[in-house]
Amino acid sequence: MISRRTCLTAPLALVACDRLASAQPAPGPIAAPLKTIVPAPFGATGMTWQLDQPDWIAAVRRHCSQLTPEWEQKMERTLGAGFTYDFEPSDRVVAFARDNGLRVHGHTVIWYSQGGEVFNDATVPRARFAAEYDRYISTFVGRYRGQMAGWDVVNEPVAEDGNGLRECHWSRALGMDGYMVRAFEQAKAADPDAILFLNEYNLENIPAKGATFLKLVERLLKLGAPIGGIGTQSHLDIEIPAGQITSFMRDAASLGLPIHVSELDFPMQRDGRRPDLRSMTEKRAQQVARVGELAEAFALLPERQRYAFTTWGLRDIDSWLVREGRSKDSPLLLDAEGRGNPAYQAVVGAFGRAGA
Repeated sequence: MISRRTCLTAPLALVACDRLASAQPAPGPIAAPLKTIVPAPFGATGMTWQLDQPDWIAAVRRHCSQLTPEWEQKMERTLGAGFTYDFEPSDRVVAFARDNGLRVHGHTVIWYSQGGEVFNDATVPRARFAAEYDRYISTFVGRYRGQMAGWDVVNEPVAEDGNGLRECHWSRALGMDGYMVRAFEQAKAADPDAILFLNEYNLENIPAKGATFLKLVERLLKLGAPIGGIGTQSHLDIEIPAGQITSFMRDAASLGLPIHVSELDFPMQRDGRRPDLRSMTEKRAQQVARVGELAEAFALLPERQRYAFTTWGLRDIDSWLVREGRSKDSPLLLDAEGRGNPAYQAVVGAFGRAGA
């Protein structure tokens, strides 16, 4: 290997350095705007700290027609002790989207993993629980009445393995189906024109979970819950069998509701609980195949059922996975400079094949 110092001191080495530089592949072009390729609104997530990054803003303006607040609308940020509300960060993200001509998808109103610090027996009498639950939903959702295309009203209600539903502080106080029906009713009253979603993960990865989720949607609809759409997060396990994504999407489409690919990413790295002997070539091939399958299955939906196609972050460097330590992973469609990853090409090809 020729060192930088050698290049700076030896004329012959300078020639060699020039040859080495010219042998490196030229950077690829900036990716064509995803909003012109995806046959539905293309979305990504935004956080307040990103609103001060010119490169992120430029990428969002180029590629997106929809924005989902990644953290700013979660209850851990909006609800404080004593039922105090703080929507300032959420307001900032919504205002940025409005000022840049992006529609907004709200995320998330009721989630099993949050709110227990305030909604518990030590801080709120059971007789007051339902009233505060209703007040939070009506205050939060009503604040953005007419400004949101849709809301993730209830997030991740199904048990991890798909065997039943998650017990949580909401279900213990209001009933397993009751807390969900109530949330949708309150959200509908607060923002009647928004599409209201039941949102869940691992629906493609674990067939039993996908089946339980769809049965839950059917049951809640029969109970009168004004569910308007299905949110499949699509945090894809790229090692699942071919056809599994297509099968779930077909089953979901049979309910006739709009479908939101709501949190798409597709990490190549495993979680560390088992050794990974795959080559980079093999991992990329798996990733391209699964992302392409998802895009094609989405494109084949009837137009009225294609709500949006959203990635959880826009560029690899924006991914929560990369921020939390997977620095060498590539779980999104664009690299740090805005060039298309192999998965981007898979999306382009899939939508092209589907004729969307």
